[in-house]
Amino acid sequence: MDTPLHDLIQQTFRSVERKELNGVLSLLADDAVFTDPHYPDPVMRGKAEIEAGLRWGFSSMKQFGFTIVRFFDAPDRQSAAVEVATHHVLKGGMNLRFPQMFVIETRNGKITRLQAFEPYGPNGIGGAVLSLTRLVRRVKRLSQSGGRRRTTAGK
Repeated sequence: MDTPLHDLIQQTFRSVERKELNGVLSLLADDAVFTDPHYPDPVMRGKAEIEAGLRWGFSSMKQFGFTIVRFFDAPDRQSAAVEVATHHVLKGGMNLRFPQMFVIETRNGKITRLQAFEPYGPNGIGGAVLSLTRLVRRVKRLSQSGGRRRTTAGK
């Protein structure tokens, strides 16, 4: 799919992969908002905050990798949701592979919002309650099956 919006998003991912700070910043509106829970400041507003966040990210990552799996653009062609297969390598050599979703909004050919969504559960008390609920259900299923674990073979 070659549209100006798709090209802009692809160019953004490639600039991050190459750690081209000025390249990434040139694609953003001055008032852009970048949201990603992986960063020390998960919500960065404006180019100065985004630049500081990217500097931190670039310094802690050996390699970034983003492969677009699915691209969904809005009828106005100014915003999109993008499913990405992420593969990063930390400075210490650890490989990170996980799916991610990004919501991107633009204005006049510049990104105004870039927000990452990861498949992790909620944090805090909500996460604790959810984890406990899942544990109780797992124990209940095990007890009902006589202690035999379900397998995911064939999936």
